[in-house]
Amino acid sequence: MTSRRDFLQRALAGVAALSFAQPSFANIIVPQRKERLGVALVGLGYYSTDLLAPGLQLTKYCHLAGIVTGTPSKAEEWKKKYNIPDKNIYSYDTFDRVADNPDIDVIYVVLPPSMHAEYTIRAAKAGKHVWCEKPMAMTEKECQSMIDACAQNKVKLAIGYRMQHEPNTQKIISFTKNKTYGKVMRVTAAAGYREGRTNHWKQKKEMGGGAMYDMGVYPLNAARYSTQLEPIAVTARQSTTRPEIYKEVDETMQFDLEFPGGVTASCETSFGKNMNDLMVTCSNGWYKLSPFQAYSGIRGETSDGVQLNATVPHQQAHQMDDDALAILQNKPLIAPGEEGLRDIRVVEAVYRSVARNERVTIDQG
Repeated sequence: MTSRRDFLQRALAGVAALSFAQPSFANIIVPQRKERLGVALVGLGYYSTDLLAPGLQLTKYCHLAGIVTGTPSKAEEWKKKYNIPDKNIYSYDTFDRVADNPDIDVIYVVLPPSMHAEYTIRAAKAGKHVWCEKPMAMTEKECQSMIDACAQNKVKLAIGYRMQHEPNTQKIISFTKNKTYGKVMRVTAAAGYREGRTNHWKQKKEMGGGAMYDMGVYPLNAARYSTQLEPIAVTARQSTTRPEIYKEVDETMQFDLEFPGGVTASCETSFGKNMNDLMVTCSNGWYKLSPFQAYSGIRGETSDGVQLNATVPHQQAHQMDDDALAILQNKPLIAPGEEGLRDIRVVEAVYRSVARNERVTIDQG
């Protein structure tokens, strides 16, 4: 008979052998779900420098993890200011290497519009989610290619329509959806400022310049979100008071939109004058925001005296947190790529109307 001592020795030897043959559960690394997304800014101009980077210091669900720039001096400055490691700093030539960097989850494209499609598609192929500034791209075709690239690579695409994240804007959208003041009849929207620069990409056609692409998407998008309808026709007129500067692109654009059911919108945008108003007239009252797209805050009122004066500490931080949380929770984005495409479809129709000097119908795609 086997002695008790022999039995125990054989049993212990078996356990020891098993421990070498099987992986230790203590050594298995289980990936932790991120609580904050790492964001890399592509393009370090004014918007990134003065608004997005400071905003990323205030966000709860994302943080500044990297940068992409073609200017070595900017890279060094940002590295010191925001404590960005060298491995998270890229040039436009090395950009695609971001695919191998787990620190970076989101690429925020903050470049001239002519470059949006290229860098959105490259970011998607690198397996990164994309936030792209407005206007989304130059053409509807480019917008669709961006949407397709993100879908194929299973990443999300958000367009930087910060106003759709803003509480007063969300309030008037709810008025429209709930018919709080009756059926929307007419919208007037205008956004513009006097651009003092004379040799900027905003004056260059090949880079996506022109008031309609830049500021024009504010009144256009406002007309769409405040009616909750898609325009079916547009009549547009282009003008300039500084033809020596605005040789290639529009300084001022006026465009009248027609929506289903007889709803209309009268819109204007300009690099030559200051404008910042949105008015929605309904069958039983009205509501307005003035200013409706200022960085400093949005204010408004309604025909029955309701004051629209909700505030957020930092609009861009609020927008980025909304989009980061949607990614983390795998929920729908407030302004996905399709939203940007719908605007660019109308922008292209606006330019066709100017070229033909006539009313142009808008194909809904």
